[in-house]
Amino acid sequence: MFPDETDKKILRRLQQNARLTIKEIASDINLSVTPVHERIRKLEKEGYIDRYVGLLNRKILGKALMAYCHVTLDKQQKESFEDFNNAAKEMEEVLECSMVSGNFDYMLKIVVQDGEAFNQFYQYKLSVLKSVLHISTYFVISEIKNTTEISI
Repeated sequence: MFPDETDKKILRRLQQNARLTIKEIASDINLSVTPVHERIRKLEKEGYIDRYVGLLNRKILGKALMAYCHVTLDKQQKESFEDFNNAAKEMEEVLECSMVSGNFDYMLKIVVQDGEAFNQFYQYKLSVLKSVLHISTYFVISEIKNTTEISI
């Protein structure tokens, strides 16, 4: 069952700050603690809340360079897709990997320290995969919007 308006309020608050206490959320949405706690448990159980994470500042951590890579596989076969999927999951530089439709097969979001680190990643991890035919890379100059909040 899709969340009602109260559940949506709870989800919005958790997206903004997952460290809020149940008491703080209850106060924000004008409910008592017990029903808010029960609703959060229900939302977790039903899968609306996937997990709680801390979002780190990549620049402070020395990962200032962000790039997007469009990857085309050599063959449109199950084995090629599986090989690439497994390899991408193991690459710590890859924050996101999505299979897409269109002129290429995958879009990867990469975060590394600098151009040299990207070159190392590109030459020794990405381009050496047997299933990869072509890679186009786009370096991020400026982030206009960066959020994890889903509109509900």
